[in-house]
Amino acid sequence: MQQPFLPKNIYWLLFFLLCVVYFIGLFVPLLDNDSAHHANIALHMYLSGDYVRMIDEGKDYLDKPHLLFWLSAFSYHLFGVTSFAYKFPSFLFTIFGTYSTYRLGKSLYNKEVGKLSALIAASAFAYILANSDVRMDAILTASVAFATWQLVDWVDKKFIINAIGAAFGLALGFCTKGLIGVLIPAIGIFFYILYKKDWKSFYHWQLLLIIFSFFIFISPVLYCYFLQFDLHPEKIIRGKSGWSGVKFILWQQVFERYEGNSFGKAASKDYFFFFHTFLWAFAPWSVLTYIAFVGRLKSFISRKTEWLTIGTFPVIALIVTFSGFKLPHYINIIFPVCAVLTAGFLLEKIDQKEFIKRLFTVQIIVVVLCLAVATIVNTWAFPVDNFLIALIAIAFLIGGILTVKRLHSFLQKLIVLSAFASIVIFYLLNSSFYPQLLTYQAGNELAMDSRDKVNPKDVFLHRSLYSPSFEFYSRELRKDFSDSAFHQNNTVWVLTDRLSFDSLKKQGYPVLQTYPHYDYNIGTMSLQFINPNTRKQTLDSLFLVRVK
Repeated sequence: MQQPFLPKNIYWLLFFLLCVVYFIGLFVPLLDNDSAHHANIALHMYLSGDYVRMIDEGKDYLDKPHLLFWLSAFSYHLFGVTSFAYKFPSFLFTIFGTYSTYRLGKSLYNKEVGKLSALIAASAFAYILANSDVRMDAILTASVAFATWQLVDWVDKKFIINAIGAAFGLALGFCTKGLIGVLIPAIGIFFYILYKKDWKSFYHWQLLLIIFSFFIFISPVLYCYFLQFDLHPEKIIRGKSGWSGVKFILWQQVFERYEGNSFGKAASKDYFFFFHTFLWAFAPWSVLTYIAFVGRLKSFISRKTEWLTIGTFPVIALIVTFSGFKLPHYINIIFPVCAVLTAGFLLEKIDQKEFIKRLFTVQIIVVVLCLAVATIVNTWAFPVDNFLIALIAIAFLIGGILTVKRLHSFLQKLIVLSAFASIVIFYLLNSSFYPQLLTYQAGNELAMDSRDKVNPKDVFLHRSLYSPSFEFYSRELRKDFSDSAFHQNNTVWVLTDRLSFDSLKKQGYPVLQTYPHYDYNIGTMSLQFINPNTRKQTLDSLFLVRVK
């Protein structure tokens, strides 16, 4: 029987504290980026009862499939239209994905690698962040982890249940974000089959079952795309008509994003994007993962260890590097594989005491740097203003130090110290930093300030204004302001920014009442904004005005 790497009670403690941190993040307001944007597409489904069409700001939405929107809309029915309701399905998928990472590590190595893999994934910065700033990534990452685990077990055992499970996992990934949810597990299992020289897996009859089941599982999404787009080729999207929704989601979408067509050229020329983004996104484990990758390369030819993780990591790194459109959260999908790669490597080296001591030194530096940045943010940029929050953070830190002191091996200390650092940092982010930061996002603040004072049905948005957080927290679909708004003989309120407010005045609309709030695009924070001494210079304003 294999000796447990960490005592069971320490694993339970760390996972419990991580759950607390995750849960606090479910109540953080939505950001005016993909988070509030996706929440509003689900809101349209909830309010209209139309679960076939995806509608964004009154227009047909083509870019991503339905799963997140369906789950969020269903959650609204259970919990109401709240931040918690939108984020809760992603949190459940994160639990599912963490368990799938454990099972993947167990299947590729053993139970101890599985447990450590789950801990590493669950405490990685961007993995936690995907549950605070919720986009597609938590659901997609979980689906990829589950599909990869099922495919590995299918290759090893050829059980029909694993074939069906693999098809279901691949379908979940596809229904969340398209073909990328299929591509990552497919790359991994390709390398795994090569490693095992299991050539019969390439032509086994159950492979047809996987493909057939996959298309059965994704058929609801394909049918909805067909109804919304293929039956209406006259619809103008991105300036052109004749769209086939089925063709787009099955083929076009992934290549459009890779080429940067129709999505912009974000970071297209940054060929070190993956390297430096992975450093913070998979922190505090990223340096260890790079070391593990280099270490594994040395045994690649000799086939001493599996090829799934060592093959997937560089292939995805290359794809991201040369993609014409890349964003930091695109990297999350390989976190389960990276966690298994890192855990397997570390436990393989457990008896090499000098090597582990050097890794411990490296990790101490990483943890100190992460905690130093967190300290600066929470004492200078956005100081913790709640004594209880500060006290709990200090208690977490002290508890981590005391727990580490009780451990004997440097590898155990390394793991527990890193996990506690992640817990402390994201506890402060979710309980103090983000709540303060979101006060600079005027959309959600104005919706809260005017609640029970302004009827959301009387509010119109100036055509030049984009504020999905206001729409979400007012629980009302967007209505653009025009002269026709006055034909309803109701009170008319208009959400404007500074320029459009001046425009209203110049057009001669008398302003009867105003709710102002300072505003900043917090999705693109600058050093000038972070600095409290220069922050005011970066702020704009939004106004909710009653006009006549």
